[in-house]
Amino acid sequence: MSRIYLDHAATTPMRPEAIAAVEQGMRRWANPSSPHAEGRAARAALEDARARIKAALGWDGELIFTSGASEAIWIALNRSKAARRLVSAVEHDAVFAAAPGADVLPIDDWAPDAGFLADWLARGDGVPLVAIQSVNSETGNILLFDETRTVREVGGLMLCDASQSAGKMPLPDADLIVVSAHKLGGPPGIGALLVRDLATLEPAGGHEFGYRRGTENLPSALGFAAALEAGGVESWGTSAEQRLDFRNALFAHGEHLGGGMLCSHIFAATMPMPAAAQLIRFDAMGFAVSAGSACSSGTLKPSRALAAFGVPAGEAAKAIRISIGWSTTPSDLEAFLDARASIMEGAA
Repeated sequence: MSRIYLDHAATTPMRPEAIAAVEQGMRRWANPSSPHAEGRAARAALEDARARIKAALGWDGELIFTSGASEAIWIALNRSKAARRLVSAVEHDAVFAAAPGADVLPIDDWAPDAGFLADWLARGDGVPLVAIQSVNSETGNILLFDETRTVREVGGLMLCDASQSAGKMPLPDADLIVVSAHKLGGPPGIGALLVRDLATLEPAGGHEFGYRRGTENLPSALGFAAALEAGGVESWGTSAEQRLDFRNALFAHGEHLGGGMLCSHIFAATMPMPAAAQLIRFDAMGFAVSAGSACSSGTLKPSRALAAFGVPAGEAAKAIRISIGWSTTPSDLEAFLDARASIMEGAA
């Protein structure tokens, strides 16, 4: 039996169009910052890729290429002209690593605590920056709704990590948006920071309008653009209805985690056995799933995000993540449900 990959929240297989574009880019060996004809040709291709990515995402601001989401997050949190920072308690570890001294916005009933946010914005001087992700990578919860308006009312900046939603859902309303190519079928090692107004960032010198150092990664930029142009969820192997049916079947017995508004491609579910045992059994049966985020699931340490959502430790220890992508088929979902039922029957 061929293996079935259901860990797209960790990384998605590259689309064939992206692979072809990267290969084409590898043949354009010139440095885009060089002044000679070869360099100018590479620069033109890079700027074309930038414009195509912006168009595919529906973004009319600026786009800074980065080495991935983590670097984009670091730039946003450390180069923005903000005097104080507030990050939601369920952000990716990269956010906490980039802003270790930031205040933490708690979660209340699966959503950012609106009262805490209002109180925090009302106290303190200087421009505030608030970081709230669009979709949580462990539960699929959609988090950013009306908070941007609240932050802008006091002259603040909203940063949104859209790694799990860009190319799958419309971009959130934010001043700084993080996008990761390898989460949407592009190559690893490239991402972008979308910036509403470059004046909100302190320049650092170097490339990318003076906001990032390092030679531009033209092959990956071309692959990034090609992956987005290959299509969003409307081009996936599963329909919205099939994904909803899968979620309903997965949650049929109440063995699920997550509340509020959920996306249609990331699900957290529990079974009456430790997550590690589930992963071993699913892997042996030919399924790739995970527990927690990819950055921490290798150690299967307790999930900080699930704890912040208020999930009891005992339930969190039994939670696995199933995530769908462009290459997932209806038969993949049916096979997983059959395998899960088999495992649960054996555990009964």
